[in-house]
Order: sequence, then structure tokens, then C-alpha cells
Amino acid sequence: MHGTPVETTHTPRRRPRTPRSMAAALLGGVLPLLATLLLLAPPPAAAASLTEVTGFGNNPSNLRMHEYVPNNVAARPAVLVAVHYCTGSGPAFYSGTEFASLADRYGFIVIYPSATRSGACFDVSSPQALRHDGGSDPVGIVSMVRYAQQRHNADPDRVYVTGASSGAMMTNVLLGDYPDVFKAGAAFAGVPFGCFATTDGSGWNTACANGTITKTPQAWGDLARGAYPGYQGARPRMQLWHGTADGTLRYPNFGEEIKQWTNVLGVSQTPVFTDHPQPSWTRTRYGATGNQAPVEAISVQGTGHSLPTAGMAARAITFFGLDAG
Repeated sequence: MHGTPVETTHTPRRRPRTPRSMAAALLGGVLPLLATLLLLAPPPAAAASLTEVTGFGNNPSNLRMHEYVPNNVAARPAVLVAVHYCTGSGPAFYSGTEFASLADRYGFIVIYPSATRSGACFDVSSPQALRHDGGSDPVGIVSMVRYAQQRHNADPDRVYVTGASSGAMMTNVLLGDYPDVFKAGAAFAGVPFGCFATTDGSGWNTACANGTITKTPQAWGDLARGAYPGYQGARPRMQLWHGTADGTLRYPNFGEEIKQWTNVLGVSQTPVFTDHPQPSWTRTRYGATGNQAPVEAISVQGTGHSLPTAGMAARAITFFGLDAG
């Protein structure tokens, strides 16, 4: 039988609290508070993702464009063009390199072009590709940059390019063709501007790939300067990387690139600074000793045609100055 509750005047004896009962009491107070805070908190921001852009402008060779715009993109962001290797793609280069995570950290935009021809190599050989506004892939890539400047209010004074293998060769080409667009480049296992030139319609130059084309610094410099006749403005700085065991674009190309870009930038071929940031790396700087020297060259002992590896992308970002401030 249930009776009516009867009030009593005595105070019940309190039992001492056990650790378990204390924890339960604490949780009893905390959990409702946490639930309230979670209801009030905004949902976490979705991670930035790689996005394909179509209709970005003049694109004579039908390149594809992907862009990565980080959630913390700067109000006036820099732009980095990251150019893939043969058989690759923009999305593959996005997934396989550290440039997007560095963009997350520093707020710049990354553009990833994709070559669509057989073999997915970029055109660094044709007469059209080797002159300012001549046509082919360089024109399409510059259209991507201009799209980003218009769409995202990107800073035209902070546009950079990097690439590996075919993309490194394109880095050299873009700095020759468009010194008015790019402020600096970082080429991972490439060849000098104009070295891969052909006149028979072929996209492959065996002599250049094998490192058997050598020229004077002046001759290399004249090739790069000749891409944009009459241009008198500033020239972009260059960072060069190459593995000593590269069997695809052989190591002598590294020395020829140094000849070319020191001549283009009007600095001595004799390095003013040498160090070893990692045991297998030999870094030389030309024209200045700091992180933004006119030319910086990193030789990687015993490494083949597999750049950039871990940590190298961050060095390129430092060379560009994108990690400053």
C-alpha cells in the first residue's frame, strides 16, 4: 500500500561521498552544461577542397584547371601555380605534395593545371610555347592566374610557380615567357628555358634530357630573354633542385640552369653562400645570402627523378616569402 508521505523534523545522516558518487555528481552538473554549449556552438567549418574551374579564359591547348582556396585565405592572397609531372594531373599533384597544407597555414591560393594531351606532359618544346603570348600551355596557365586575380582579388605582385619534372621545365618556361606575371619560381628536376626546344613537332628532346646540351651563361640568358623581346622590367628569382642520380633529366641540366638564371638576373656564377640544410643537400645562393636570394640551388646527393620529397615544398615557400608575416 502506498501511503501519503509524512514530513519529519529530523535531519537524515549524510553518507560520506565515495569517489564514484562524486564523479557522478560532477558529471551530473557538467553534462547538461556541455550539451547546452554544443547546441549553441556553430558547426565546424568544412575543410577546403580542390575545385575544378572551367571557362577561365584563353586556353588554346585545352588544359584543365583546379584551384585550392584555403578557408583562411588572405584578403589579398598570393597565388602559387603548382605544375605536375608527365603522366600526372593537377589533382594528383595536389594529393602528392605539401603545397595545399602550406596554403592552409599561410593563406595563399594554389592553382593546379592539368595537361590533357597523350602522356600528360606540358608543352615546353614548341616555338609557340617558348615565346610570350605565343600560344599553347603557357597561355592557358596565365589565364588561370588572371582568373584567380579577378575572382579572388589575388595580389598581382605575389604570383609564383613551382613544378616537378615536366612541371619544372614549365616553371623555367613561364619565367622566361612571362617575367611580368611571375615573381619567382621553384623547379624540381627540370632543364633550362629553351633546352627542350624542338622543331619537328616532337615533345621530347633526347640531347637535353641526357644533359648533353651545354651553352655559355650568356647564350642561355639570351634564350630566356628572347622569349619576350623588348621587356625591360624586373626578372623573377629562381630556386633550382636536382638529384645527383636523376636518370630521366640528367644532373648536368642543374648546372646549365644555374648558368642561365644567374645570367638572367645579372649575378655572379660564384656562390656567395653554401650550406647543408640536410646531410644530403648542398645549397648554394647567388647574388645574396638570404632566403630570397636571386638564385638558390639545392643539389640532393644520391636522389633520382623523384622530387619534391618531404620538407622541400616548405623550402620553396620560404624562398617565395609566402611564410613571412
